[in-house]
Amino acid sequence: MKFLTVGILTVAIVAFFSRNLIKNIFSKKQTILSSNNVNNYMGSFYDFTVNDLSGKPVSLKEYQGKAVVLINVASKCGFTPQYADWQKFHEKYGDKVAVLGFPANDFMSQEPGSSEEIAEFCQKNYGVSFRMFEKIQVAGTSKAPLYNWLSNKELNGWNSQEPTWNFCKYLINKEGKLTHFFESKITPENPEFLKAVGI
Repeated sequence: MKFLTVGILTVAIVAFFSRNLIKNIFSKKQTILSSNNVNNYMGSFYDFTVNDLSGKPVSLKEYQGKAVVLINVASKCGFTPQYADWQKFHEKYGDKVAVLGFPANDFMSQEPGSSEEIAEFCQKNYGVSFRMFEKIQVAGTSKAPLYNWLSNKELNGWNSQEPTWNFCKYLINKEGKLTHFFESKITPENPEFLKAVGI
């Protein structure tokens, strides 16, 4: 009986650690994705023109020579306070790294506002001065061309991960190539993000 109890306990312990090890491995893979082969790249971030919150067309060639962080944002999400984090990052590193916000209503309808309402919310609550763009779709079959490029490896060369929730991030290098994807929980203070962006 004693040996049976010890055996059951041993199996339970092994199962627990195995399950948590697998969970941690998959969690890391989902949190940060990156390309290690620059020769695989196809197309460029600079090929796109998108409208800002005022409806003005913006050629993304404007960001040549800078790293760029694209964030799909929302006003009614648990991650919405990240606006403050990214505003601080913009104020500190905006001369080297451009932060671009793309409002999207894809996840639980957490960005229902108009362009005017989004602009007012961001300014009033977080003093956002980094560039914001018109609301677009960032996931699914009808996503905007820019986000289709970001999440289609046949177009960007390596990545097929589309945003999993609000406040996911894509990192573009100074040559206009996609280099990393970060999940919602990653903030500007994250060491792996800072390393990826070169700060």
